[in-house]
Amino acid sequence: MNNNFDQAKKAWEDGVLAKVLGRFPERRKEFVTGSGNPVERVYFPKNPDEKYLAESGFPGTFPYTRGVQPTMYRGRFWTMRQYAGFGNAVESNKRYRYLLDAGQTGLSVAFDLPTQIGYDSDHPLCAGEVGKVGVAIDSLSDMELLFKDIPLGKVSTSMTINAPAAVLLAMYIVVAEKQGVPTAELRGTIQNDILKEYMARGTYIFPPKQSMRLITDIFGFCRESIPMWNTISISGYHIREAGSTAAQEVGFTIADGIAYVQAATEAGLSVDDFAPRLSFFFNAHNDLLEEVAKYRAARRVWAKVMKDRFGAKNPKSLMLRFHTQTGGSTLTAQQSDNNIVRVAIQTLAAVMGGTQSLHTNSRDEALALPTEHAVTIALRTQQIVAYESGVTNTVDPLAGSYFVEDLTDRIEQEAMNYITSIDGMGGMVKAVEEGYPQRQIQDAAYEYQRGIETADRVVVGVNKFHQEEPPPSGLLRVDPAVEAAQRKKLESDKAGRDNDRVNTALSSLRETARSSSNLMPAIIDCVRCYGTLGEICGVLREEFGEYQPKTVV
Repeated sequence: MNNNFDQAKKAWEDGVLAKVLGRFPERRKEFVTGSGNPVERVYFPKNPDEKYLAESGFPGTFPYTRGVQPTMYRGRFWTMRQYAGFGNAVESNKRYRYLLDAGQTGLSVAFDLPTQIGYDSDHPLCAGEVGKVGVAIDSLSDMELLFKDIPLGKVSTSMTINAPAAVLLAMYIVVAEKQGVPTAELRGTIQNDILKEYMARGTYIFPPKQSMRLITDIFGFCRESIPMWNTISISGYHIREAGSTAAQEVGFTIADGIAYVQAATEAGLSVDDFAPRLSFFFNAHNDLLEEVAKYRAARRVWAKVMKDRFGAKNPKSLMLRFHTQTGGSTLTAQQSDNNIVRVAIQTLAAVMGGTQSLHTNSRDEALALPTEHAVTIALRTQQIVAYESGVTNTVDPLAGSYFVEDLTDRIEQEAMNYITSIDGMGGMVKAVEEGYPQRQIQDAAYEYQRGIETADRVVVGVNKFHQEEPPPSGLLRVDPAVEAAQRKKLESDKAGRDNDRVNTALSSLRETARSSSNLMPAIIDCVRCYGTLGEICGVLREEFGEYQPKTVV
């Protein structure tokens, strides 16, 4: 067997590895431990067998268990992307520029609840919610302020937006145009993952069929116009936040991915035309070794699904590239400084699991939006792990651990069992309509919470190691005046635009919605003339209807 392995290793070194090193040299010539001992690029078993080659292999090659790049962080670190946004566009812009100055390498935009569900700030349902959990965006005018003095041709931007993702992407495109940046140079991601909204998060607007049309329209448009843009971030994060297990997070997320790929191919797109721009978004919890195994298993499952089920040929179509956010649901209001330690553990899990980008939560997020001081600690956590911990000096450092390898296999099998069950129901859309993943998540969440309440699961500072604390102070609060100011600005924006042009663009959008044509060009036309998010989504609500959730018991 060693001869087979030696031949495979040489082919990897001469092919995939040499190609990457030729384009992206490693960060330094030699990597050593803190005591000066040399660190190899990647370590292998002493007697690798056929199973090793089939299930683990080499980093940067199928089935990508050991990472999507052959050099991983020896080449370059992950993108350090802190999720931020609050109040109005001007205040959020200040926070983004602060983070960039502090060493952040990518932007991640949080939108307020009205924006997430496609309403303008002056809608009656939005009272008390404007700017509270993210930035309020009503029109192109707000998007221009949000990215003022931030060169979109040089920064990668992630936008956590789902039901109205097409509208926010259109706004980003037009802002870039106004900056003189060609769309071909734009880099970033829209979450655009509606299926997990139905099962775990709740910021949906349209029924599944119409939502899937919007998603595949974005796939098709970006393939032609924004080739470097990640058109979807298939999200397990919110599934885990709702209470799922690690295996459920992988299984349901991959099942969502299968549904999107199936919908796109049925819409006439070739899998290798859009699949290289698919990305994923996972959670990082406190069980460090299980989390590492989870990421390894997820890469392997996706690679096999794309190769065997969809016949993808392009290696990039088989790669599960993912962003990670540390677990918001693991943070505690009690003894909030303990959250710094939790986030550090979760950061290590994401990095040793091979993430491509990372957001680290702040110590105070169980209490309020994070302060600049707390955000800086969170960012410094990533930087310390990157530059000081040593875990970035070799690829897939926990490979070969009996425990981690067993967990990887176990999570892969459990995830595949969920996928098989969903296939038997006719796919994820039907499974969601029947409430299957919702019930599974609810049951797992119940068991988790019961463990905390019985103290079988210890949460330091909550059900063990209590201490008296003064009330929290220095928390960030969004001024209620933000809502009134945002509504006044919206009124002014509407009065100052060419309303005849807006009405014409909205009418054209309505006609496009009634046809089978791609919706993105019509949405971009509405955005260019300062049609609002609420107006655009309002037309689509009238044409598509609104989703009514099924009660799950």
